[in-house]
Amino acid sequence: MAIALKISDLHAWYGESHVLHGVNMEVNAGEVVTLLGRNGAGRTSTLRAILGLIDTRKGSIRIHGTESIHLPTYRIAHLGIGYCPEERGIFASLTCEENLLLPPVVGETLGGGMSLAEIYEMFPNLAERRTSPGTRLSGGEQQMLAVARILRTGADLLLLDEISEGLAPVIVQALARMIMTLKAKGYTIVMVEQNFRFAAPLADHFYVMEHGQIVEQFEAAQLAEKQQTLNTLLGV
Repeated sequence: MAIALKISDLHAWYGESHVLHGVNMEVNAGEVVTLLGRNGAGRTSTLRAILGLIDTRKGSIRIHGTESIHLPTYRIAHLGIGYCPEERGIFASLTCEENLLLPPVVGETLGGGMSLAEIYEMFPNLAERRTSPGTRLSGGEQQMLAVARILRTGADLLLLDEISEGLAPVIVQALARMIMTLKAKGYTIVMVEQNFRFAAPLADHFYVMEHGQIVEQFEAAQLAEKQQTLNTLLGV
């Protein structure tokens, strides 16, 4: 199976603060992988380091086989990677549809970016709100827009940071269906999640972080036997 993302001995710093301490991680193409851990464990920093959105990085990050540790962020994006940050980054002055039309195409692996018609079929709420200003959308609609926007780019490796946080259960269920649909289409997804119940049925592989390091990893089939370990590490 092809490897979409391979991280080896990744160290990262914000200024003088050493936040990642030798992270090792491997994600196969077409997999859903979840990064678990308490707040401050280094999960978001790992996603930001993959994109080069961090002051200093050392180690190796191979995206679809290409070493990216010394590349600037715009070059990394063109390796076919899309990032949905926790803060969403919706442009207030643009409508829902204008937000969707904004990003450039960065990847062609899955046939380029999704069309607006495909986006609206997957997210009917956004079709209804296409002329609404981005920040007039509900929290759930803004989250759908943030994810839909990166699907327009043609990226096939998606980094999703806490997409279920603070949302109503019905929206969380819709996002879970979306992830399963994207997986069926061939996307590779790395999720940072605090909501273990959301992540558990979706992921093929789990990595657990603590103090900027991977302290545990296991396959979905091992979830039941690892439950006690997760209770200890995460308090779930």
